[in-house]
Amino acid sequence: MGSVTLRYFCYGCLFTSVTWSVLLFLYFNLSEESRSFYRNVPIKGLQSQGFQHRFQPRFTRGPGPQYRDGGQNRKGQKPDLSPEMGMIFNEHDQEVRDMGYHKHAFNVLISNRLGYHRDLPDTRNEKCKERTYPLALPTASVVICFFNEAFSALLRTVHSVLDRTPAYLLHEIILVDDNSDLTDLKEDLDTYLQNNLRGKVKLVRNEKREGLIRGRMIGASHATGEVLVFLDSHCEVNEEWLQPLLTPIKKNRRTVVCPVIDIISADTLVYSPSPIVRGGFNWGLHFKWDPVPMSELNSPDGAVAPIRSPTMAGGLFAMDRSYFNELGQYDSGMDIWGGENLEISFRIWMCGGQLLIIPCSRVGHIFRKRRPYGSPGGQDTMAHNSLRLAHVWMDDYKEQYFALRPELRNREFGDIGERVALRQRLQCRSFKWYLDNIYPEMQVSSPNNKPQQPVFVNKGLRRPRVLQRGRLRNLLADKCLVAQGRPSQKGGAVVVRDCDSRDPEQEWTYDEEHELILAGLLCLDMSEIRSSDPPRLMKCHGSGGSQQWTLGKSNRLYQVSVGQCLAVVDPFSHKGYVAMAICDGSPSQQWQLEG
Repeated sequence: MGSVTLRYFCYGCLFTSVTWSVLLFLYFNLSEESRSFYRNVPIKGLQSQGFQHRFQPRFTRGPGPQYRDGGQNRKGQKPDLSPEMGMIFNEHDQEVRDMGYHKHAFNVLISNRLGYHRDLPDTRNEKCKERTYPLALPTASVVICFFNEAFSALLRTVHSVLDRTPAYLLHEIILVDDNSDLTDLKEDLDTYLQNNLRGKVKLVRNEKREGLIRGRMIGASHATGEVLVFLDSHCEVNEEWLQPLLTPIKKNRRTVVCPVIDIISADTLVYSPSPIVRGGFNWGLHFKWDPVPMSELNSPDGAVAPIRSPTMAGGLFAMDRSYFNELGQYDSGMDIWGGENLEISFRIWMCGGQLLIIPCSRVGHIFRKRRPYGSPGGQDTMAHNSLRLAHVWMDDYKEQYFALRPELRNREFGDIGERVALRQRLQCRSFKWYLDNIYPEMQVSSPNNKPQQPVFVNKGLRRPRVLQRGRLRNLLADKCLVAQGRPSQKGGAVVVRDCDSRDPEQEWTYDEEHELILAGLLCLDMSEIRSSDPPRLMKCHGSGGSQQWTLGKSNRLYQVSVGQCLAVVDPFSHKGYVAMAICDGSPSQQWQLEG
């Protein structure tokens, strides 16, 4: 009897061991995808409880470099982001999102969820994909200056370069920390680089705030590659981006080149192609984009041929390292940021070089709606730098600037003797020569001249295709979303009222741009900075973000840039107030667009 009992006990132990082994195997293998997501999240404590079961990001890999060719987009599929990538599930998500907009002026919650690698749509012209480039090209030192940059955006910039750049062309990446004071850019960044990117990335830390201009000069002084490539710290390079930049420099070392700067939305981080444009400026010495003259587009290779550009935007460009030094680097008397892009553009053209935009090189850039940090002491560095630029390079044409800024005529701008001597030593041409030969489109202001017409004239853009029309009814309250006042009142609130199928002021249109337009007049809009504010009606701007809504899944009305869902505050109150709330699928968040 005892032997029988012992035998069954052994069978039971064996069965239990096998069962637990199978369960553990299934657990660790099936949960690997959700657990790998959190290895990409650099902000401590971002792990939202239950998040991995409710939402999975697409195109996210681990933080280490894995694909030298840029990843998994090999079958021609178009990478896409779920519009609900920024959905807020708890208070911590809300804090990350709000603090990200405050500190960085873009959606850091989405940035963190994306991780450090993602696939991008190849936005090049098809002719670019047929081009071949010499194997013997100069090596590049990529210099990235940053100040209080979002950790995930900075590392995605670095990894995009590593993932999409041939190793034999990438000499080094140099990060220049301009005395950031965010804690994760200190020890955490050191640890990440040491553990994951040792030997691939150099980190230089400034002991005091120098600004972008002197920061780049410091980065260039540490570089040893043949070509300097300057990038901003919130970029993502696209496929085969570097070879088209290096090829013209190999042919002529006095050529300075810029990629086409694609748009990464600050609200959704969606990557979109930019049109082919070139750089210009106005007499206020502000950079602007101009259309490319038809004379440059009519050649057989017009769509992919290099474009002569009077100025550069300044954030992204490449030039021969020795030529950068010969040409005088940057004006070290300029402070922090502003005007340096026009100064180096004038200097390139007037002193014997050329500045080209290369359509076959594409780099995405997060276009923020504001600068999230100021200058030390609140000084107006743009005015200071523009004064130095005007007095050194613009000759008598500086009077055009002073006509717009007369209050700056007697303002101090520092010693420019060294820069004037540089211009003389390089035997640079006059500013009149620059205007006549490089930027003849620029008009000189005078009482007899008519104001210059804008280069981009809105002649009636194609209206987005309407997907649905009807009343927007809340299923719990059984009431419809309407204007609190008149639907034509810009900034007016919206509320729920009794539905009336005969009232045209209750009709919403939902179009392919994910806009909700009331009575054909104004768009449903949310403040991107104050997400606690209620929705409002605003002029449709066509840029997504604050006016981008998704309607469909589980009948919820989701606001893309805020990451929350529209809800009725009190379904039984006659006031009918609505507000944004964390998406929880509750009945108060259920809406239908009924025709």
